[in-house]
Amino acid sequence: MSASPGSRAALATRGPAPQLVVRSQPVDGVSAHLLDHLPDEGGLAWVRRGDGHVGWGVAARLDVAGSNRFEQAARWWQELVGAAVVRDEVGVPGSGLISFGSFGFTDQDPGELVVPEVIVGRRGGTTWVTTVSPASSLAAPPELRIHEPSPVYDVTFADGARTGTDWSSIVADAVRRITAGDLDKVVLARDLIAYAEQPIDLRWPLHRLATAYPNCWTFSVDGLIGATPELLVRREKGLITSRVLAGTIRRTGDDAHDLALAASLARSSKDLEEHEFAVRSVADALEPHCSSMNVPETPFVLHLPNVMHLATDVAGVANNGASALGLAAALHPSAAVCGTPTPVARDLIGEIEGMERGRFSGPVGWMDAAGDGEWCIALRCGQADPDEPRRMRLFAGAGIVAGSNPDAELAETNAKLVPMRDALGDL
Repeated sequence: MSASPGSRAALATRGPAPQLVVRSQPVDGVSAHLLDHLPDEGGLAWVRRGDGHVGWGVAARLDVAGSNRFEQAARWWQELVGAAVVRDEVGVPGSGLISFGSFGFTDQDPGELVVPEVIVGRRGGTTWVTTVSPASSLAAPPELRIHEPSPVYDVTFADGARTGTDWSSIVADAVRRITAGDLDKVVLARDLIAYAEQPIDLRWPLHRLATAYPNCWTFSVDGLIGATPELLVRREKGLITSRVLAGTIRRTGDDAHDLALAASLARSSKDLEEHEFAVRSVADALEPHCSSMNVPETPFVLHLPNVMHLATDVAGVANNGASALGLAAALHPSAAVCGTPTPVARDLIGEIEGMERGRFSGPVGWMDAAGDGEWCIALRCGQADPDEPRRMRLFAGAGIVAGSNPDAELAETNAKLVPMRDALGDL
């Protein structure tokens, strides 16, 4: 059995990395839906197409903020890995010692790395359980149970920091500055507030996101949940990959019409320009870490249930020891979530956006003891309110270039809010 919530909290650490004992063992009886195993509090998740891992409890934790947050997190992780005693009887990506993490969009926004006490994983046909405990003890594998989440009813939505009209005015201001030559692109975000009649069981929207968007990465880290389509970076056995999304159009539900819309998206000069900025920022950031790279000349159209995106998969062969977290730090913030040139766009966001993004559009993911892992961009997501369990902030953003239309950009953010709105909505 796993430790009680009280003992899990007592194991948390925000100081020097502790010494841990880690054991991964193959097991049977893992649910087809990994999220079924999450208890009612403190669940962590990273799942896609049925694979991934979920965890609970806190064996170690680091909270970080500031300009050196990625470096601080990397040092803490290296210390923890170096001191850990690991017995991995599984030997697949995700087994052994891993941490879940998320980082804020800006240096001031807080982030964290969390090592659970229990991790249940699946990779292909292999399933396992990892237990993590202090050096003075060796935890027994838990009895795997199925937990039913509580439905969320009576949800209402309200404007966040800006009304839709106000946000459209901000977009118009950004277009004027771009046209004047101040910058090439800026990504502007807005938030929506969800209120439920009862405290929100985060496992409910998580289940619905994973079911509705199986090709996205469904995640849960410290109250931040979502299903993101954008892979910031994956590092696995010397191969580095990144999926860049920029340029969006909403689906209608009519297959023939959607195919026509996809074709128009692929020809749109405005969307192609926005996409090119995003791809170039990723390729430039990864190039110093790769001995060779493949950057396709033209994007493909990624079809999701609610929207379609222009997408490009960038790949490279690693030429140094940069970890997945180090690569994520090198990439963040990309033009897909900030703009071009990055410093100018970042300053403009701080000047006119009018809200704190928190961990929205920051890196979210996991990594292992070898430095491999996956980090996505926290999109299509919501942040639970720790002080009011009936409340969540939902987020969406849009890339603004010279050809942007404020009303069309507002409609794009509404389309990007659909996954979280539907996940929280009544049955």
